[in-house]
Amino acid sequence: MTGRILALTGLLMVLPLIVSLIYSEYHSAQSFGMTIIITIAVGAAIYFPSRSKGEKDRLLFTREGLMIVGIAWLAVSLIGAVPFVIDGCIPSFADAFFETASGFSTTGATILSGERIEAMTHGMLFWRSFTHWIGGMGVLVFIMALMPSDEKNGRSMHIMKAEMPGPIVGKLVPRVKDTAKVLYLLYIVLTLVETILLWAGDMNFFESIVHALGTAGTGGFGTLGDSIGSFSPYTQWVITAFMVIFAINFNLYYFIVIGRIKDALSSRELWLFLLILTVAAGAMAVNIYPIYNSISESIRHAAFQTASLASTTGYGTADINAWPTFSKIIMIALMFIGGCAGSTAGGLKLSRVMLMFKSCKRNLTKTFYPRSVNVVRLDGKKVDDETTDGVGIYFTLYAIIFAIIVLLLSYEPFDFEMIFTSVLSCLNNIGPCFSTKLASPQFADYSTLSKVILGLAMLLGRLELYPMLFVFTPRRFEPTRTEKKTSK
Repeated sequence: MTGRILALTGLLMVLPLIVSLIYSEYHSAQSFGMTIIITIAVGAAIYFPSRSKGEKDRLLFTREGLMIVGIAWLAVSLIGAVPFVIDGCIPSFADAFFETASGFSTTGATILSGERIEAMTHGMLFWRSFTHWIGGMGVLVFIMALMPSDEKNGRSMHIMKAEMPGPIVGKLVPRVKDTAKVLYLLYIVLTLVETILLWAGDMNFFESIVHALGTAGTGGFGTLGDSIGSFSPYTQWVITAFMVIFAINFNLYYFIVIGRIKDALSSRELWLFLLILTVAAGAMAVNIYPIYNSISESIRHAAFQTASLASTTGYGTADINAWPTFSKIIMIALMFIGGCAGSTAGGLKLSRVMLMFKSCKRNLTKTFYPRSVNVVRLDGKKVDDETTDGVGIYFTLYAIIFAIIVLLLSYEPFDFEMIFTSVLSCLNNIGPCFSTKLASPQFADYSTLSKVILGLAMLLGRLELYPMLFVFTPRRFEPTRTEKKTSK
Protein backbone atom coordinates (compact mmCIF):
# COMPACT_ATOMS: atom_id res chain seq x y z
CA MET A 1 0.00 0.00 0.00
CA THR A 2 2.81 2.44 0.82
CA GLY A 3 4.44 1.69 -2.52
CA ARG A 4 1.20 2.37 -4.37
CA ILE A 5 0.60 5.58 -2.45
CA LEU A 6 4.07 6.94 -3.21
CA ALA A 7 3.72 6.11 -6.91
CA LEU A 8 0.35 7.87 -7.06
CA THR A 9 1.79 10.91 -5.23
CA GLY A 10 4.46 11.10 -7.91
CA LEU A 11 1.82 11.02 -10.64
CA LEU A 12 -0.16 13.79 -8.89
CA MET A 13 2.92 16.02 -9.15
CA VAL A 14 2.48 15.99 -12.93
CA LEU A 15 -0.19 18.71 -12.50
CA PRO A 16 2.13 21.29 -10.83
CA LEU A 17 4.79 20.26 -13.37
CA ILE A 18 2.38 21.21 -16.19
CA VAL A 19 1.55 24.51 -14.43
CA SER A 20 5.28 25.30 -14.21
CA LEU A 21 5.72 24.61 -17.93
CA ILE A 22 2.69 26.79 -18.83
CA TYR A 23 4.28 29.75 -17.03
CA SER A 24 7.80 28.92 -18.41
CA GLU A 25 9.13 28.20 -14.91
CA TYR A 26 11.62 25.58 -16.06
CA HIS A 27 13.57 25.33 -12.80
CA SER A 28 10.40 24.49 -10.87
CA ALA A 29 9.39 22.06 -13.62
CA GLN A 30 12.77 20.38 -13.27
CA SER A 31 12.26 20.15 -9.49
CA PHE A 32 8.92 18.40 -9.94
CA GLY A 33 10.33 16.17 -12.67
CA MET A 34 13.18 14.97 -10.45
CA THR A 35 10.79 14.39 -7.54
CA ILE A 36 8.39 12.42 -9.75
CA ILE A 37 11.20 10.09 -10.85
CA ILE A 38 12.44 9.64 -7.26
CA THR A 39 8.95 9.06 -5.88
CA ILE A 40 7.86 6.52 -8.48
CA ALA A 41 11.21 4.70 -8.21
CA VAL A 42 10.95 4.46 -4.41
CA GLY A 43 7.30 3.41 -4.64
CA ALA A 44 8.15 0.66 -7.15
CA ALA A 45 11.11 -0.49 -5.04
CA ILE A 46 8.76 -0.89 -2.06
CA TYR A 47 5.79 -2.37 -3.93
CA PHE A 48 7.20 -5.07 -6.23
CA PRO A 49 9.36 -6.99 -3.70
CA SER A 50 6.55 -6.95 -1.11
CA ARG A 51 3.59 -8.02 -3.25
CA SER A 52 2.43 -11.61 -3.24
CA LYS A 53 -0.05 -13.78 -5.13
CA GLY A 54 -2.45 -13.89 -2.22
CA GLU A 55 -2.35 -10.13 -1.59
CA LYS A 56 -6.04 -9.54 -2.40
CA ASP A 57 -7.13 -12.37 -0.09
CA ARG A 58 -4.97 -11.23 2.82
CA LEU A 59 -7.08 -10.22 5.79
CA LEU A 60 -6.87 -6.64 6.97
CA PHE A 61 -8.09 -5.64 10.43
CA THR A 62 -8.71 -2.24 12.00
CA ARG A 63 -5.21 -2.03 13.44
CA GLU A 64 -3.58 -2.73 10.08
CA GLY A 65 -5.85 -0.10 8.53
CA LEU A 66 -4.67 2.43 11.11
CA MET A 67 -1.04 1.53 10.42
CA ILE A 68 -1.44 1.87 6.64
CA VAL A 69 -3.09 5.29 6.97
CA GLY A 70 -0.46 6.57 9.43
CA ILE A 71 2.49 5.42 7.31
CA ALA A 72 0.88 6.74 4.12
CA TRP A 73 0.35 10.25 5.46
CA LEU A 74 3.85 10.43 6.92
CA ALA A 75 5.31 9.20 3.62
CA VAL A 76 3.44 11.70 1.40
CA SER A 77 4.33 14.56 3.77
CA LEU A 78 8.03 13.69 3.54
CA ILE A 79 8.07 13.13 -0.22
CA GLY A 80 5.87 16.18 -0.86
CA ALA A 81 8.52 18.38 0.74
CA VAL A 82 11.20 17.40 -1.80
CA PRO A 83 10.16 19.79 -4.64
CA PHE A 84 10.40 22.80 -2.30
CA VAL A 85 13.93 21.81 -1.28
CA ILE A 86 15.15 21.10 -4.83
CA ASP A 87 13.59 24.34 -6.13
CA GLY A 88 15.26 26.32 -3.34
CA CYS A 89 12.15 28.26 -2.29
CA ILE A 90 12.29 26.37 1.05
CA PRO A 91 15.89 25.14 1.33
CA SER A 92 15.55 23.63 4.83
CA PHE A 93 13.99 20.14 4.74
CA ALA A 94 12.51 20.62 8.24
CA ASP A 95 10.79 23.81 7.02
CA ALA A 96 9.64 22.07 3.84
CA PHE A 97 8.25 19.14 5.89
CA PHE A 98 6.36 21.62 8.09
CA GLU A 99 4.90 23.33 5.01
CA THR A 100 3.93 20.06 3.32
CA ALA A 101 2.48 18.51 6.48
CA SER A 102 0.51 21.73 6.89
CA GLY A 103 -0.69 21.34 3.29
CA PHE A 104 -1.76 17.69 3.34
CA SER A 105 -3.29 18.00 6.83
CA THR A 106 -5.17 21.12 5.60
CA THR A 107 -3.78 23.19 8.47
CA GLY A 108 -2.53 26.20 6.53
CA ALA A 109 0.15 27.19 9.05
CA THR A 110 3.21 28.43 7.21
CA ILE A 111 6.86 29.25 7.87
CA LEU A 112 6.91 31.60 4.86
CA SER A 113 6.64 35.38 5.14
CA GLY A 114 4.40 37.38 2.83
CA GLU A 115 7.30 38.36 0.57
CA ARG A 116 8.49 34.75 0.20
CA ILE A 117 4.98 33.55 -0.66
CA GLU A 118 4.55 36.18 -3.38
CA ALA A 119 8.03 35.36 -4.74
CA MET A 120 7.17 31.67 -5.25
CA THR A 121 6.58 30.33 -8.76
CA HIS A 122 3.11 29.42 -10.00
CA GLY A 123 4.00 25.74 -9.92
CA MET A 124 5.02 25.84 -6.27
CA LEU A 125 1.99 27.92 -5.28
CA PHE A 126 -0.26 25.42 -7.06
CA TRP A 127 1.43 22.47 -5.32
CA ARG A 128 0.96 24.08 -1.88
CA SER A 129 -2.79 24.47 -2.40
CA PHE A 130 -3.16 21.17 -4.28
CA THR A 131 -1.88 19.36 -1.17
CA HIS A 132 -4.86 20.92 0.66
CA TRP A 133 -7.26 19.56 -1.92
CA ILE A 134 -5.77 16.05 -1.81
CA GLY A 135 -5.62 15.96 1.98
CA GLY A 136 -9.06 17.50 2.50
CA MET A 137 -11.03 14.44 1.47
CA GLY A 138 -8.19 12.05 2.25
CA VAL A 139 -5.23 10.56 0.42
CA LEU A 140 -6.45 6.99 0.91
CA VAL A 141 -10.07 7.81 0.00
CA PHE A 142 -8.73 9.19 -3.29
CA ILE A 143 -6.76 5.98 -3.86
CA MET A 144 -9.81 3.83 -3.07
CA ALA A 145 -11.77 5.72 -5.71
CA LEU A 146 -9.14 4.83 -8.32
CA MET A 147 -7.87 1.39 -7.35
CA PRO A 148 -9.60 -2.01 -7.66
CA SER A 149 -12.02 -2.69 -4.81
CA ASP A 150 -10.99 -4.86 -1.83
CA GLU A 151 -14.43 -5.33 -0.31
CA LYS A 152 -14.11 -9.02 0.57
CA ASN A 153 -11.33 -8.68 3.11
CA GLY A 154 -12.67 -5.46 4.63
CA ARG A 155 -9.59 -3.55 3.56
CA SER A 156 -11.37 -0.53 2.10
CA MET A 157 -13.71 0.01 5.06
CA HIS A 158 -10.94 -0.29 7.65
CA ILE A 159 -8.83 2.27 5.76
CA MET A 160 -11.79 4.63 5.32
CA LYS A 161 -12.65 4.46 9.02
CA ALA A 162 -9.04 5.25 9.92
CA GLU A 163 -8.86 8.28 7.63
CA MET A 164 -12.30 9.90 7.55
CA PRO A 165 -12.92 12.52 10.27
CA GLY A 166 -15.62 12.11 12.91
CA PRO A 167 -16.74 9.62 15.56
CA ILE A 168 -18.94 7.60 13.17
CA VAL A 169 -18.08 6.56 9.61
CA GLY A 170 -20.52 4.74 7.36
CA LYS A 171 -21.07 3.93 3.70
CA LEU A 172 -23.31 6.10 1.52
CA VAL A 173 -23.73 3.24 -0.96
CA PRO A 174 -23.21 -0.53 -0.49
CA ARG A 175 -19.63 -0.61 -1.79
CA VAL A 176 -16.91 1.48 -0.11
CA LYS A 177 -15.24 2.12 -3.47
CA ASP A 178 -18.46 3.65 -4.79
CA THR A 179 -18.78 5.74 -1.62
CA ALA A 180 -15.30 7.15 -2.28
CA LYS A 181 -16.32 8.01 -5.85
CA VAL A 182 -19.52 9.73 -4.69
CA LEU A 183 -17.59 11.82 -2.15
CA TYR A 184 -14.98 12.89 -4.68
CA LEU A 185 -17.57 13.70 -7.32
CA LEU A 186 -19.32 16.06 -4.89
CA TYR A 187 -15.93 17.45 -3.90
CA ILE A 188 -14.92 18.17 -7.51
CA VAL A 189 -18.26 19.77 -8.44
CA LEU A 190 -18.21 22.14 -5.44
CA THR A 191 -14.58 23.07 -6.17
CA LEU A 192 -15.39 23.88 -9.80
CA VAL A 193 -18.40 26.00 -8.81
CA GLU A 194 -16.28 28.05 -6.40
CA THR A 195 -13.55 28.46 -9.02
CA ILE A 196 -16.07 29.93 -11.49
CA LEU A 197 -17.55 32.30 -8.89
CA LEU A 198 -14.10 33.53 -7.82
CA TRP A 199 -13.05 34.00 -11.45
CA ALA A 200 -16.17 36.14 -11.92
CA GLY A 201 -14.79 38.53 -9.28
CA ASP A 202 -11.39 40.20 -9.12
CA MET A 203 -9.27 37.02 -9.14
CA ASN A 204 -7.54 35.82 -12.30
CA PHE A 205 -7.96 32.18 -13.40
CA PHE A 206 -4.86 30.91 -11.59
CA GLU A 207 -5.76 32.69 -8.34
CA SER A 208 -9.30 31.31 -8.58
CA ILE A 209 -8.05 27.73 -8.87
CA VAL A 210 -5.51 28.06 -6.07
CA HIS A 211 -7.97 29.62 -3.61
CA ALA A 212 -10.75 27.19 -4.55
CA LEU A 213 -8.38 24.29 -3.81
CA GLY A 214 -7.43 25.93 -0.50
CA THR A 215 -11.05 26.51 0.47
CA ALA A 216 -12.27 23.06 -0.59
CA GLY A 217 -9.66 21.38 1.60
CA THR A 218 -10.31 23.97 4.34
CA GLY A 219 -6.57 24.61 4.28
CA GLY A 220 -5.80 28.30 3.83
CA PHE A 221 -2.80 28.56 1.49
CA GLY A 222 -3.04 31.35 -1.08
CA THR A 223 -1.02 33.52 -3.42
CA LEU A 224 -0.61 36.72 -1.40
CA GLY A 225 1.06 37.55 1.88
CA ASP A 226 -2.06 39.12 3.40
CA SER A 227 -4.21 36.06 2.60
CA ILE A 228 -7.60 37.33 1.28
CA GLY A 229 -7.28 40.91 2.57
CA SER A 230 -6.35 42.43 -0.81
CA PHE A 231 -9.36 41.02 -2.65
CA SER A 232 -12.78 42.61 -3.05
CA PRO A 233 -15.69 42.21 -0.60
CA TYR A 234 -17.45 40.07 -3.25
CA THR A 235 -14.54 37.61 -3.29
CA GLN A 236 -14.40 37.55 0.51
CA TRP A 237 -18.13 36.75 0.75
CA VAL A 238 -17.82 33.95 -1.84
CA ILE A 239 -14.97 32.37 0.13
CA THR A 240 -16.93 32.86 3.38
CA ALA A 241 -19.88 30.93 1.92
CA PHE A 242 -17.75 28.07 0.61
CA MET A 243 -15.77 27.75 3.83
CA VAL A 244 -19.11 27.05 5.52
CA ILE A 245 -20.20 24.70 2.72
CA PHE A 246 -17.05 22.58 2.97
CA ALA A 247 -17.33 22.43 6.77
CA ILE A 248 -20.71 20.66 6.55
CA ASN A 249 -21.07 16.87 6.44
CA PHE A 250 -20.83 15.71 2.80
CA ASN A 251 -23.41 12.99 3.48
CA LEU A 252 -26.05 15.75 3.62
CA TYR A 253 -25.17 16.91 0.10
CA TYR A 254 -25.52 13.34 -1.11
CA PHE A 255 -28.97 13.13 0.48
CA ILE A 256 -29.97 16.36 -1.31
CA VAL A 257 -28.72 15.03 -4.67
CA ILE A 258 -30.76 11.81 -4.38
CA GLY A 259 -33.87 13.69 -3.25
CA ARG A 260 -33.75 12.97 0.48
CA ILE A 261 -33.86 16.68 1.34
CA LYS A 262 -35.92 16.09 4.49
CA ASP A 263 -33.23 13.75 5.87
CA ALA A 264 -30.54 16.33 5.11
CA LEU A 265 -32.42 19.17 6.82
CA SER A 266 -33.20 17.04 9.88
CA SER A 267 -29.53 16.98 10.91
CA ARG A 268 -29.22 18.59 14.35
CA GLU A 269 -25.48 18.93 13.87
CA LEU A 270 -26.09 21.09 10.79
CA TRP A 271 -28.51 23.48 12.52
CA LEU A 272 -26.36 23.72 15.65
CA PHE A 273 -23.32 24.48 13.48
CA LEU A 274 -25.16 27.27 11.64
CA LEU A 275 -26.49 28.65 14.95
CA ILE A 276 -22.97 28.76 16.43
CA LEU A 277 -21.68 30.56 13.34
CA THR A 278 -24.47 33.15 13.46
CA VAL A 279 -24.12 33.90 17.18
CA ALA A 280 -20.31 34.01 17.05
CA ALA A 281 -20.24 36.29 14.00
CA GLY A 282 -22.83 38.63 15.52
CA ALA A 283 -21.01 38.89 18.84
CA MET A 284 -17.66 39.56 17.18
CA ALA A 285 -19.16 42.13 14.78
CA VAL A 286 -20.43 44.16 17.74
CA ASN A 287 -17.10 43.76 19.55
CA ILE A 288 -14.91 44.94 16.64
CA TYR A 289 -17.20 47.77 15.45
CA PRO A 290 -15.11 50.47 17.23
CA ILE A 291 -12.08 49.36 15.18
CA TYR A 292 -13.72 49.76 11.76
CA ASN A 293 -16.60 52.22 12.47
CA SER A 294 -18.59 50.54 9.71
CA ILE A 295 -21.45 48.09 10.22
CA SER A 296 -20.99 46.37 6.84
CA GLU A 297 -17.20 46.06 7.23
CA SER A 298 -17.49 44.77 10.81
CA ILE A 299 -20.06 42.15 9.77
CA ARG A 300 -17.96 41.08 6.77
CA HIS A 301 -14.74 40.66 8.77
CA ALA A 302 -16.54 38.93 11.66
CA ALA A 303 -18.43 36.55 9.35
CA PHE A 304 -15.28 35.74 7.40
CA GLN A 305 -13.17 34.99 10.47
CA THR A 306 -15.98 32.99 12.08
CA ALA A 307 -16.31 30.81 8.98
CA SER A 308 -12.54 30.60 8.59
CA LEU A 309 -11.85 29.37 12.12
CA ALA A 310 -14.97 27.23 12.54
CA SER A 311 -14.17 25.46 9.26
CA THR A 312 -10.47 25.43 10.28
CA THR A 313 -9.54 26.99 6.92
CA GLY A 314 -7.37 29.76 8.33
CA TYR A 315 -7.80 32.43 5.65
CA GLY A 316 -7.85 36.01 6.91
CA THR A 317 -9.06 39.44 5.83
CA ALA A 318 -7.81 41.44 8.82
CA ASP A 319 -5.20 41.43 11.59
CA ILE A 320 -7.09 39.32 14.14
CA ASN A 321 -4.16 39.55 16.55
CA ALA A 322 -5.18 43.20 17.10
CA TRP A 323 -8.83 42.34 17.85
CA PRO A 324 -10.21 42.64 21.42
CA THR A 325 -9.82 39.79 23.93
CA PHE A 326 -13.54 38.94 23.80
CA SER A 327 -13.31 38.21 20.06
CA LYS A 328 -10.13 36.19 20.56
CA ILE A 329 -11.83 33.99 23.16
CA ILE A 330 -14.71 33.33 20.75
CA MET A 331 -12.23 32.45 18.00
CA ILE A 332 -10.30 30.07 20.28
CA ALA A 333 -13.58 28.32 21.18
CA LEU A 334 -14.35 27.95 17.45
CA MET A 335 -10.85 26.55 16.89
CA PHE A 336 -11.49 23.83 19.46
CA ILE A 337 -14.90 22.78 18.11
CA GLY A 338 -14.13 22.81 14.38
CA GLY A 339 -16.58 21.76 11.68
CA CYS A 340 -19.02 18.90 11.19
CA ALA A 341 -18.08 15.24 11.02
CA GLY A 342 -17.69 13.92 7.48
CA SER A 343 -16.49 17.31 6.18
CA THR A 344 -13.02 18.48 5.17
CA ALA A 345 -12.81 20.64 8.32
CA GLY A 346 -10.57 19.87 11.28
CA GLY A 347 -11.06 20.39 15.01
CA LEU A 348 -12.73 18.10 17.52
CA LYS A 349 -15.86 17.96 15.31
CA LEU A 350 -19.24 19.26 16.46
CA SER A 351 -20.87 15.81 16.49
CA ARG A 352 -18.18 14.55 18.87
CA VAL A 353 -18.75 17.55 21.17
CA MET A 354 -22.51 16.90 21.04
CA LEU A 355 -22.01 13.24 21.97
CA MET A 356 -19.72 14.24 24.84
CA PHE A 357 -22.36 16.58 26.30
CA LYS A 358 -25.10 13.98 25.84
CA SER A 359 -22.94 11.34 27.51
CA CYS A 360 -22.23 13.64 30.46
CA LYS A 361 -25.95 14.38 30.78
CA ARG A 362 -26.75 10.66 30.79
CA ASN A 363 -24.16 9.94 33.47
CA LEU A 364 -25.46 12.79 35.65
CA THR A 365 -29.00 11.48 35.26
CA LYS A 366 -27.87 8.00 36.32
CA THR A 367 -26.18 9.49 39.37
CA PHE A 368 -29.38 11.21 40.55
CA TYR A 369 -31.80 8.57 39.26
CA PRO A 370 -29.99 5.18 39.31
CA ARG A 371 -32.98 3.22 37.96
CA SER A 372 -33.65 5.53 35.04
CA VAL A 373 -33.02 4.37 31.46
CA ASN A 374 -31.35 7.08 29.43
CA VAL A 375 -30.23 6.47 25.85
CA VAL A 376 -27.83 8.73 23.93
CA ARG A 377 -29.29 9.68 20.55
CA LEU A 378 -27.94 11.66 17.62
CA ASP A 379 -30.40 12.81 14.93
CA GLY A 380 -33.00 10.50 16.46
CA LYS A 381 -30.81 7.40 16.17
CA LYS A 382 -29.49 5.48 19.16
CA VAL A 383 -25.73 5.74 19.65
CA ASP A 384 -24.18 2.57 21.04
CA ASP A 385 -22.07 2.59 24.20
CA GLU A 386 -18.93 1.69 22.25
CA THR A 387 -19.17 4.95 20.29
CA THR A 388 -19.86 7.12 23.36
CA ASP A 389 -17.02 5.44 25.26
CA GLY A 390 -14.77 6.03 22.26
CA VAL A 391 -15.62 9.73 22.31
CA GLY A 392 -14.68 9.95 26.00
CA ILE A 393 -11.39 8.16 25.35
CA TYR A 394 -10.66 10.46 22.41
CA PHE A 395 -11.19 13.61 24.50
CA THR A 396 -8.91 12.25 27.23
CA LEU A 397 -6.18 11.26 24.78
CA TYR A 398 -6.52 14.60 22.99
CA ALA A 399 -6.06 16.52 26.26
CA ILE A 400 -2.99 14.47 27.21
CA ILE A 401 -1.32 14.92 23.81
CA PHE A 402 -2.19 18.63 23.77
CA ALA A 403 -0.57 19.11 27.21
CA ILE A 404 2.55 17.15 26.19
CA ILE A 405 3.09 19.22 23.03
CA VAL A 406 2.60 22.48 24.95
CA LEU A 407 5.18 21.27 27.47
CA LEU A 408 7.64 20.32 24.70
CA LEU A 409 7.34 23.81 23.19
CA SER A 410 7.55 25.64 26.51
CA TYR A 411 11.32 26.10 26.17
CA GLU A 412 10.74 28.47 23.23
CA PRO A 413 11.14 32.19 24.08
CA PHE A 414 7.49 33.05 23.37
CA ASP A 415 4.53 34.02 25.51
CA PHE A 416 2.04 31.38 26.66
CA GLU A 417 -0.70 32.64 24.34
CA MET A 418 1.47 32.06 21.26
CA ILE A 419 2.58 28.57 22.33
CA PHE A 420 -0.93 27.54 23.38
CA THR A 421 -2.62 28.79 20.19
CA SER A 422 0.20 27.38 18.02
CA VAL A 423 -0.41 23.90 19.41
CA LEU A 424 -4.18 24.40 19.15
CA SER A 425 -3.80 25.61 15.58
CA CYS A 426 -1.62 22.69 14.48
CA LEU A 427 -3.38 19.89 16.38
CA ASN A 428 -6.80 21.11 15.17
CA ASN A 429 -5.54 21.89 11.63
CA ILE A 430 -6.47 25.58 11.63
CA GLY A 431 -3.50 27.82 10.72
CA PRO A 432 -3.19 31.12 12.60
CA CYS A 433 -1.87 31.71 16.10
CA PHE A 434 -2.11 34.68 18.49
CA SER A 435 0.38 36.53 20.69
CA THR A 436 0.12 39.32 23.26
CA LYS A 437 3.76 40.35 22.83
CA LEU A 438 4.42 39.88 19.10
CA ALA A 439 2.57 42.01 16.57
CA SER A 440 2.84 39.31 13.88
CA PRO A 441 3.42 35.87 15.39
CA GLN A 442 5.16 33.55 12.90
CA PHE A 443 5.75 29.80 12.86
CA ALA A 444 9.10 30.55 11.20
CA ASP A 445 10.34 31.85 14.56
CA TYR A 446 10.20 28.36 16.10
CA SER A 447 13.30 26.17 16.27
CA THR A 448 13.82 23.24 13.89
CA LEU A 449 12.84 20.68 16.55
CA SER A 450 9.63 22.57 17.37
CA LYS A 451 8.72 22.76 13.67
CA VAL A 452 9.07 18.98 13.37
CA ILE A 453 6.96 18.48 16.52
CA LEU A 454 4.28 20.84 15.21
CA GLY A 455 4.40 19.13 11.80
CA LEU A 456 3.72 15.76 13.45
CA ALA A 457 0.98 17.42 15.53
CA MET A 458 -0.75 18.47 12.30
CA LEU A 459 -0.75 14.87 11.04
CA LEU A 460 -1.95 13.65 14.46
CA GLY A 461 -4.86 16.08 14.34
CA ARG A 462 -5.83 15.38 10.72
CA LEU A 463 -5.91 11.61 11.31
CA GLU A 464 -7.57 12.05 14.73
CA LEU A 465 -4.66 10.64 16.76
CA TYR A 466 -4.90 6.85 16.40
CA PRO A 467 -3.24 6.15 12.99
CA MET A 468 -0.12 8.20 13.79
CA LEU A 469 0.11 6.70 17.28
CA PHE A 470 0.04 3.21 15.77
CA VAL A 471 2.95 4.10 13.48
CA PHE A 472 5.16 4.79 16.49
CA THR A 473 3.96 1.78 18.52
CA PRO A 474 6.94 -0.61 18.71
CA ARG A 475 5.05 -3.90 19.10
CA ARG A 476 3.37 -6.10 16.55
CA PHE A 477 -0.40 -6.43 16.81
CA GLU A 478 -2.00 -9.78 16.14
CA PRO A 479 -5.73 -10.18 15.37
CA THR A 480 -7.85 -11.06 18.37
CA ARG A 481 -9.93 -14.23 18.56
CA THR A 482 -13.05 -12.20 17.83
CA GLU A 483 -11.46 -10.71 14.69
CA LYS A 484 -10.32 -14.15 13.50
CA LYS A 485 -13.80 -15.56 14.09
CA THR A 486 -15.41 -12.60 12.28
CA SER A 487 -13.05 -12.94 9.31
CA LYS A 488 -13.92 -16.62 8.97
